Amino acid sequence: MLVPITRQKFEQIIPILATGPQYAYFWGKFPDFLKRLLISVIGVVGVSLLRAFFGSSFDGLILLLCIVAGLYWLWGPIYWATLRNMELRRYPYSGFWRGEVLDVYVTEDLIGKEETVNNNGELVIVENRERRLNVEVEDEVGFGTRLQVPLRRIHKGIAAGQDAEMLVLSYQPDLRNIVKTTDIYIPSLNRFVSEYPYLQRDVFAQVSQKLSQFEDEEEPVNQMRTKRRRR
Repeated sequence: MLVPITRQKFEQIIPILATGPQYAYFWGKFPDFLKRLLISVIGVVGVSLLRAFFGSSFDGLILLLCIVAGLYWLWGPIYWATLRNMELRRYPYSGFWRGEVLDVYVTEDLIGKEETVNNNGELVIVENRERRLNVEVEDEVGFGTRLQVPLRRIHKGIAAGQDAEMLVLSYQPDLRNIVKTTDIYIPSLNRFVSEYPYLQRDVFAQVSQKLSQFEDEEEPVNQMRTKRRRR
């Protein structure tokens, strides 16, 4: 099933500013926080040096820039999430897609390499690998895609045959050519599968529920029409 959605609803599902899960994604781990903190310190020092060139005439502006730079560790995730969201919002047309999970499997993928020296002074290359969940989905007309994400405990219970839903994006009004997909939603588990959480999840879940209710209401009507035709 593929149902076009209005631009207004699309902008509710893909907001400009960071949602909670998006902020948490770019907040990262402790090393990521330390990098942002270091950038903040360097920024404050750099802005403070400007006072040596401009004197006290721009103290107000310099103070403002110091505050902005000093708080980069806090607002940085909002900035990067906003840029990521804006990349998605440039697509003019979108639709609600429903299919089913075709296959689910786990792979161990190389995510990086590190060079280190062992006890003998020899250079050793260490491969960093991560277990990743692969979810393949497909609909009744044959459109399908695969989403690969880091394996987490919340992925337990996802299996082939379950309904799967996504937001799909296109440059064409009829959505004939889908160029981008987002998180996969498993309504039976009320669970989202994603690496970067594009969707405003509560809004998307509401759209899913409304369309399911509409289908349930339409089914008896279609059955009655079929019986009448048989007569």
